[in-house]
Amino acid sequence: MSDKALTEVRSQEDYGTLLLGTGLTVAALILVPAVATRLGLGAALTGAVRMALMRASSRAVTGEKGEECGDGSAGFSCH
Repeated sequence: MSDKALTEVRSQEDYGTLLLGTGLTVAALILVPAVATRLGLGAALTGAVRMALMRASSRAVTGEKGEECGDGSAGFSCH
């Protein structure tokens, strides 16, 4: 493949990961609290689901696995 074709394929992959990360972030910030309020879920459970979605969003965009707890690259910790 030529360099131009490789760049185009990589660009399309970047858009896909960015779209996935954005979707997970919107779900974590808007949809999860709305559904949790509607269902009457507690704040602790809602917060845990939001943290899991934000962590998944970070992993989708950066492509890193990271550690389960205290991952510095994700920008937040579970403590």
